[in-house]
Formats: sequence, structure tokens, C-alpha cells
Amino acid sequence: MCLAIPGRVVELLPEDRSLAVVDVLGVRRKVDLGLLQEDPPLAGDWVLIHVGFAMSKIGEADALAQLRMLTELGESDAAIEEVQGYGLGEEEAEETAAESKAGP
Repeated sequence: MCLAIPGRVVELLPEDRSLAVVDVLGVRRKVDLGLLQEDPPLAGDWVLIHVGFAMSKIGEADALAQLRMLTELGESDAAIEEVQGYGLGEEEAEETAAESKAGP
């Protein structure tokens, strides 16, 4: 199944502004923002993600409704599994996991 997953942009990476760390249901991964060059997201914006690429920006209400629907359909675990495959190395994944647990 093709699945676009909503995620919140947590951080734009200073070394490459076309990459961002995005949070999806508590899992943080790098996502490519290159397809959104005409209207680049900022930290705090919500995006729809597919295979590691942000496909479009969406509003928070729509993002939360889609996450709720994924949970109701029992697909939230599949969404998390999908996101875990995105491009953070092992060391970065451990760092972002520690940051997620520590909170804002």
C-alpha cells in the first residue's frame, strides 16, 4: 500500500537545508524537502511524507486527523515502521530517540 504519513518538521538541518528532521508519532527521521522548494516548510510545519520525501505541506488539523485515522485503522504501527526506514544512521537514531524521550 502507498502511504503518505503526516509528520511535524522538528529541525531544518544546517548542513543541508533540503533535509529536515521530522517527527512522526514520536519517531524522528531525516526527510528530503527538495520537492517543496517553492514553499519550503519551516520548523513546526506539518508535511505529508512518502518514502523519505516530503510531498506536500498540510495544516495541523488535517495532520492530526490523518494520524487519528491511521490509529483507528490499526495502521499506526505500519506508519512507524515505514518512518523507521528513513535515512538516519544508527548513531543519529539513538540521539533522536534520546531527545524524543527527554521532551521539548
